[in-house]
Order: sequence, then C-alpha cells, then structure tokens
Amino acid sequence: METRYTKIHTAGTNAALKVTPGHFATNHSHINYYLDMTTLKTRTSEAQDVAKGMMGTYLYGMVVDTIVCMEGTEVIGAYLSEDLTRSGVLSRNMHKTIYIVRPEFNNNSQIIFRDNIMPMIRDKHVIILMATVTTGFSVEKAIESVQYYGGKLQGVSAIFSAVEDVNGVPVHSVFGKKDLPDYVDYDHRDCPLCKNGQKLDALVNAYGYSKL
Repeated sequence: METRYTKIHTAGTNAALKVTPGHFATNHSHINYYLDMTTLKTRTSEAQDVAKGMMGTYLYGMVVDTIVCMEGTEVIGAYLSEDLTRSGVLSRNMHKTIYIVRPEFNNNSQIIFRDNIMPMIRDKHVIILMATVTTGFSVEKAIESVQYYGGKLQGVSAIFSAVEDVNGVPVHSVFGKKDLPDYVDYDHRDCPLCKNGQKLDALVNAYGYSKL
C-alpha cells in the first residue's frame, strides 16, 4: 500500500493528502480509497498547514471556547486554536484561551467526558474536529455527546469529508469530493466490489490500516 499512493492538493493549504485506491473496510462501510493522514496529523509543519486551511470557515467575532479533537487531530487542533485566537475569534474562558479536549469512549463506544473535563464542554462554544467524515456516523455521535453535556456547537471541521452536512450541521473540510470526485463509500451489505469478487486490501480507520 505504501508504494501505490498518490498525493492530492487543494486550495488553501500546502499540505498534501495521500490516497491509495483499492477495497477497504471501515467500521461503518466499504470504501474505494484509503486516505493516509498520518503525517498531516503528526508532522508539525503539515498539521499547521492543515489548520490554516480550516481557518477560512470561521468568521471574525465568532466565539470558540473548546475544540473537541476526534481521531488523533490534537496537533491540528492546537494550531487551529492559535490561528483562531490571532484572527480575532473570541473565547469566553476565564483565561481567554481555547481548550483542546480529546474525548473518551466507554465500553459501549459512547463518547464521554469525565467530571474534570465537563467544565470545558458545559455552556462552552465548541468546535468538533475530525480527521475523516465518510458516512457521518462518527460526527453524529460527537454532536450528540457535546449537546448532551451542554456544549454549544459552533461548527464541525475535518481534514476530508465526503458529505457537506450531517443532520443539517455543515461539515467544513480542507479536502473533499471536489478533490477526489470518484471517492465512494458502500454499505457493507451491498458493496459492488465485494459482489465483483474483489478482496479487501485492509481494515482501515482514522488511525491507520491493517492489511489482510
């Protein structure tokens, strides 16, 4: 897989997204591309570029208190918080700075926030930061959790999104179908690649892949 990827670029950032064609299974669907975001999330120069690419979706005067970083996006979240602060986005936190929070999952795969983290969510203006949005299922869970704990959702951002909104909530992404127009996800019960006898190349999620 490492030798077959190509890099795609988009307006607003110098960072490139590595994409590998094939047949891959996620927790919720089958997809025809693996999107490798490893360096975008861990290499500081690329994470900084991605954060700058996200800046165009946030307006001057918006209030942001907390960024909930899903799928290993904490480095991007930290740079995004700096860019938002420099651009004039307001924070109503006591120290006039933005919290960077990573959620926890319980045994039922529900997103939870412990008692020491809850004050950073309750009554706070929250951005949800994702790596990839394919079906919207993970975003939906994150939105429900933030609202359950009393957060005020300000937006959803992602490195890549195949959808423009989830239940009416816009998803702002750096990369999207405009950059990879033939990206498709299929219900695992009705996958044409499976029906054509094409074997799975790997099991994938936002953290990486496991070859089969």
